[in-house]
Amino acid sequence: MEKPVIAVLGPTGTGKSDLSIALARELGGEIVNADALQFYRGMDIGTAKLPEAERGGIPHHLLDIMEVRQEASVARFQAEARACFAEIRNRGNVPILVGGSGLYVRAALDEIDFPPTDPAVRQRLEAEAAAGGIGPLATRLAAIDPESAARNLDDRRLIRALEVYEISGKPFSSFMPQRRYHAPAIQIGLNIDRALLHTRLQARVTAMVEQGLLEEVRRLDAQGLREGKTAGRAIGYAQFLAVLDGTMSQPEAVEKTVIATRQFARRQVTWFGADERVSWFDPTTDTLLRSVLARIKDT
Repeated sequence: MEKPVIAVLGPTGTGKSDLSIALARELGGEIVNADALQFYRGMDIGTAKLPEAERGGIPHHLLDIMEVRQEASVARFQAEARACFAEIRNRGNVPILVGGSGLYVRAALDEIDFPPTDPAVRQRLEAEAAAGGIGPLATRLAAIDPESAARNLDDRRLIRALEVYEISGKPFSSFMPQRRYHAPAIQIGLNIDRALLHTRLQARVTAMVEQGLLEEVRRLDAQGLREGKTAGRAIGYAQFLAVLDGTMSQPEAVEKTVIATRQFARRQVTWFGADERVSWFDPTTDTLLRSVLARIKDT
């Protein structure tokens, strides 16, 4: 029987990287990254990317594969992640998918049909939004795809939903993934008390600043960070670009980054919590690794 993919997921700041390395040691595994921002070379401090020296000698895949100017693609990731899974299995090892980017995790694990893209259509819609505001586009989406409109999409996703409808004639919501595995998988979720998580996230952002986040952003700015639709809008990076511009103080950037990170963690909990296939664990317990291994062996 094909070895299942072990997916370690959950909100940021819950110790997914540490658990994944421990599991890889126990099971003979290799790690496949599913954090969209860790695809980018040089985005290290602000994404909490593990330095190579802290990876325990475990092979890590799909880290540092893109430049900050490039836009991340879920469809491309799906193909590359599944190719990694196959190669890892061919070596007799266990693929371990790790990350908190919900749609990327789903794309790697589940049956999902990706909607078409057309840059010309998207650019025209972006120009409409720039000229007349997002309101008229939101009204149009509500008429043709009320399900997507009800999800309160941000401007970029709202434009994407209209683009998909124009190209395919089908609502964006019809392309949502089904909860059906493409190949055998086990999902391990990590989560902790919200107050403790908030404390951890505050400490994490403070540590990033002390480690040199501002200088990392300055260096990436010279490499085209602002031009990247994915990288340039990342939490922490967008705020510290404002510090470089003089439109935000560093204490304000820290505060806004902490708030945005907490909001992101809340969305991650909601996204992953809606999937009944996830087995949840408290990463603060001494029995975490033993309990997770028991869950995997029970499958």
